[in-house]
Amino acid sequence: MKGFDYRRHDGLGLAELVKKKEILPLELVEEAITYIEALNPDLNAVIHKMYERAREAAKAEPQGAFAGVPILLKDITQELKGEPLTAGSKAYQNYRAKTDSEYVRKMRKAGAVFLGQTNVPEFALVAVTEPVQYGPTRNPWNHSYTPGGSSGGSAAAVASGMVPIAGANDGGGSIRIPAAYCGLFGLKPTRGRTPVGPNYGRYWQGASVEHVLTRSVRDSAAMLDELKTYEKAAAYHALPFKGSYLQAAGTPLGKPMKIAFSTASPIGTEVHSECREAVLKTAALLESMGHEVEESDAPVDGRKIAKSYLTMYFGETAAAIASLEEVLGRKAAFADVEPATWLLGMLGKATTAEEFVLSIREWDKAAYHMETFHEAYDFYLTPTTAYPPAEIGELEPAASEKALIKTIGKLGLGGLLKKAGIVDRIAEKNLMRTPFTQLANLTGQPAMSIPMHMTAEGLPVGVQVTAAKGREELLLQLAGELEQADDWKAARPGFDD
Repeated sequence: MKGFDYRRHDGLGLAELVKKKEILPLELVEEAITYIEALNPDLNAVIHKMYERAREAAKAEPQGAFAGVPILLKDITQELKGEPLTAGSKAYQNYRAKTDSEYVRKMRKAGAVFLGQTNVPEFALVAVTEPVQYGPTRNPWNHSYTPGGSSGGSAAAVASGMVPIAGANDGGGSIRIPAAYCGLFGLKPTRGRTPVGPNYGRYWQGASVEHVLTRSVRDSAAMLDELKTYEKAAAYHALPFKGSYLQAAGTPLGKPMKIAFSTASPIGTEVHSECREAVLKTAALLESMGHEVEESDAPVDGRKIAKSYLTMYFGETAAAIASLEEVLGRKAAFADVEPATWLLGMLGKATTAEEFVLSIREWDKAAYHMETFHEAYDFYLTPTTAYPPAEIGELEPAASEKALIKTIGKLGLGGLLKKAGIVDRIAEKNLMRTPFTQLANLTGQPAMSIPMHMTAEGLPVGVQVTAAKGREELLLQLAGELEQADDWKAARPGFDD
């Protein structure tokens, strides 16, 4: 196609060209492969390539809203039969998916062509993507910085223009944090909105939800139309939405909304001036658009939320390590996973069933309080993250900390660490950069990160907007309006070559 610039189109734009027969799906696949091969050596976003399989799928002339659109999958939960799925861990290096996940089935039905899988931190546990198994993924805006995690590989792939859409999931901010760091749109849907089957009935006790990372609002909205589901065996079901999310993204709100905003960290830690400025600018813009905006904190105990989140996090890590026996044919040992992962698993083993249940009850209390809050406010505006992106390796434990972790891990001193108050210190250290995103995971609410600010160093900063359960269409309407703002356009990836 003469004059065709693959990276200047979003997913729906590429699909429209296919439908008009202006370009073939196979040609799109070859364009995507060209960019992956050119950009991935520096970014390390794609860790498993499926080019021949993609070429065959493209030749079959896929149909659907995203017919022929090249897409990457995240290397955890998004299973494609016969392909590796390692969750960023050497323990899974020989594993091959036995079936397609329901997420993959729905994406394929929508016409997506899968080119490969993106890098994740081990077991998708942290907000940077630097697994020992594959090495760090780098931010396309500045290769010295992280794209975030755990969907960091997907974010880097989309922000660099390898693909317009990539698979992602979010159990504590793993869609929204990379979106914020890479200038993308990232929507975490309502709990139960998107599929988890057939191998699971819930992810992370319902905290984790599947969706995508995109450059345009309409791509995310249209993909949510394709992914929204009712699974009989799923543990959670979202209130049905019979309309079109794509249509919502193009429909103005039509009336003033009441919006609460806060720039205060829910765990009482520092918030960087650039992240505060992003929220204040966005609040001022919304007010200029006719919305009623006022400062108000969420009616929850942020420290209790953080601790209850980490209780689940420890327990799920312990369970993930225990489940390795099915793959390894023996019980997992310290050397099978990264030392920090083993430490988290030990803390999970030291957590009682009583503590676990009490922590889940905190989720339910928070959900009730937030539903009441949203009777007064349509949206809740905060920073997506408390700091701009960290440099690669900045959050790596020091040599002395690594030695301590190794000693503790080999001696199995998880219970002793808990008694010493280590959980509270881990909570503050791990969440001080990203304390805003976990609330929506625990309450089940939809939340999005929108690119509304650039730092003096030229790195994107995201603003998070949360709505009541089941109200993704409101978020998409607001995002569709804000997408036209100059601040959004400045923080969105552009391609000049």
